[in-house]
Amino acid sequence: MNKKLVAALSGGAALVMALTGCSDSDNGDKKLDDWAKKVCDQMQPQVKKIQDANSSIASVQNEEDSKKIQQTDSKAFQANADAYKALGSAVQNAGAPPVKDGETSQQNAVKALNDLSAAYTNLKKRMDGLDTGDKGKFAAGLKSIAGDIGKLSSQSDEALKKLQSGDVGKAMAKQPGCQKTSTSATPTKK
Repeated sequence: MNKKLVAALSGGAALVMALTGCSDSDNGDKKLDDWAKKVCDQMQPQVKKIQDANSSIASVQNEEDSKKIQQTDSKAFQANADAYKALGSAVQNAGAPPVKDGETSQQNAVKALNDLSAAYTNLKKRMDGLDTGDKGKFAAGLKSIAGDIGKLSSQSDEALKKLQSGDVGKAMAKQPGCQKTSTSATPTKK
């Protein structure tokens, strides 16, 4: 019943990994490195919260108790909302990256992260409102929520890719807080 939700969150996990650096090229721009450090120092704890929340959802994918699924998913959605809000604040507080169109890239990324936060808050409300007494209605509600999660990850992916393009991405990749962790955010299927 919860497997579609877990599958949809795998797309969200890809988005989280897009927030982590993907290049190891060297660029000597101190201002850009300083900007990347400001963002990346705040990023890793939030990425971990998102990964942990998605893992908790995966942990109940074979659960039969609708109430337990509802409670776990609701808590995870709140954690994701808080983490994406904090990521948006980190990018906002760092200021625009010192590159061409840096301000636009920053504004787009902050908007995407804040939109994700608001969307997860909405998903939490919807999850809390599902009827756990009727397994059919509950399953239908989960399916609807899973579809919306899939849309969320693709909506914000573009702005984040733009923020991390070129020299900004290279500078972020050098920062420990933006380097990919070996922990997988993608749930495994049983």
